[in-house]
Amino acid sequence: MNTTKKDTDLTHTEQNMLSIRLSPDGFSFAVHPAEGKSITLFRHTPANAQRSMAANVKSFLTQTPELNAGYRQTNILIHTLRYTTVPLELFEDEQMETVFYQNLPMQNNEIVLCNILGNSNVVVLFSIDKLTHVFLSEHFPHARFFATVSPQLEYLTMLSKQKGERETYANLHAGNMEVFCFEHGKLQLSNTYPVNNNEDRSYYLLNLWKQLGYDVEQDELYLTGLSKEERNGLIGFLRQFIRKIFIINPRTGTSDAPESITENIPFDIQSLLICE
Repeated sequence: MNTTKKDTDLTHTEQNMLSIRLSPDGFSFAVHPAEGKSITLFRHTPANAQRSMAANVKSFLTQTPELNAGYRQTNILIHTLRYTTVPLELFEDEQMETVFYQNLPMQNNEIVLCNILGNSNVVVLFSIDKLTHVFLSEHFPHARFFATVSPQLEYLTMLSKQKGERETYANLHAGNMEVFCFEHGKLQLSNTYPVNNNEDRSYYLLNLWKQLGYDVEQDELYLTGLSKEERNGLIGFLRQFIRKIFIINPRTGTSDAPESITENIPFDIQSLLICE
């Protein structure tokens, strides 16, 4: 799937930004001007489940002409369950791997990276396959690497501070669900749950509601991701227990494109553009 507002001139990309999103189920990229938040090109390519992440990435880089142009800045977002958050005031560079593996099981052939988030006042530690990191770093020597939860945390923190209440935000994917809980603009919880159906999504969300002591009448739940039909099925069930449920989609300046297209641009890419 791809969408363009106009033909993309690959000979004049120096003032454009490139944002790449890598996920086990496929790779996406968006081209957008350095100034402004409109997306001029978005494309998604399914991954080959029979090949490693590194092999998929190598093929993706080789076979996608848009990734071989020169850009002002390249952002690479890694959609992974292997991340953890640390309060900024407790973060120390030299303890990065130690803290990461205190929270997650050790894996071979991975590198641990970090995103320092000023708005959220937290640090996200995350990992990426070493060979994948080598391919990407060689192809994009000045790229910035992000966990997909990082731009979401920054954007949702800003949003929550404006509201000043208690909110839960859930980004729904085919095989997992990212959840962020805030109280008066402060992050209370950030986690990703391996789920693939609305029954499991409902279980985790309602359990969080109970654990955090949220009010079923007053506190708010915001959803994004998946198709409208799947979200509506989830909302229909959850409304029996939570009154205030909303859909969130910042759209990042793509409102002149059809909704059926813009809603397919991942929420984390949209969040990154807003927080640039």
